Amino acid sequence: MNVHEQAVCIRGPYTDMLGIVSMPNPDAERRHTAVVVVVGGAQYRAGSHRQFVQISRHLAGAGFPVLRFDFPGMGDSPGEPISFEETSTHIAAAISAIHDHCPDVSQVVLCGLCDGASASLLYTQRTNDHRVVGLALLNPWVRSEVSLARAQVKHYYLWRLAEPAFWRKLFGGQVGWRAVRDLGNSLRTMRTKNMGPSSFQDVMAQGWRDFKGPILLLLSERDLVAKEFLEHAQSDARWNGLLERPVVSQSTVDRADHTCSSATASRQTESFVLQWLKGIR
Repeated sequence: MNVHEQAVCIRGPYTDMLGIVSMPNPDAERRHTAVVVVVGGAQYRAGSHRQFVQISRHLAGAGFPVLRFDFPGMGDSPGEPISFEETSTHIAAAISAIHDHCPDVSQVVLCGLCDGASASLLYTQRTNDHRVVGLALLNPWVRSEVSLARAQVKHYYLWRLAEPAFWRKLFGGQVGWRAVRDLGNSLRTMRTKNMGPSSFQDVMAQGWRDFKGPILLLLSERDLVAKEFLEHAQSDARWNGLLERPVVSQSTVDRADHTCSSATASRQTESFVLQWLKGIR
């Protein structure tokens, strides 16, 4: 491994957190941009199938210091678990920690998956932290009853209803009418009102709109969460035009699931992030 790693103690607002800094070897090219991995979901710093370990080492091998850490109540960090909507002070502490550990670093990119991506946007909107110059967002989380219903109708039910085999099974008694009832329920949910003005999805949209630096949006081809995000961004007025902003680079991870669990999807994700990082000045 052409990187070296060190455990660090991150002084959080209520409890300390454990982090791992992946550093380039001393003879590697030094970058002034560091990456802070914002873990999403019920995960700790390694991530599903060690995806955060792998991407951290990949980026560090190219000269970018990377910090991945455990939020309170996860992994080796003490305390009670917190929701992604409550992570801003902890992300700020992690950014300070990578600056303290790497004096050559002058700016930071946040890299998050799922609600870790959502937390990154919430952070930039709430803090306007000048240290953050870029966002790498993989399959951002915007889940609501409406967004889930919309994605299910478009990407599951309509596909199923177009299959002759489905109707043969239905009228042959091999498939219950529950699928049809579920479709009806989803259609009714889609007609309900959208989230209120203070929803986290709206704060994410405002954070996206206000952020001046580059944004990398990566969407897994076979992920419902990614499809939900696209449906929401394309149908909600608050997101109008945000994906088309010049600072946004959008790519699809081919045949990938939510966590890019296959070796091919993992390598493709690492390549997308690294090439984008190299373009940040």
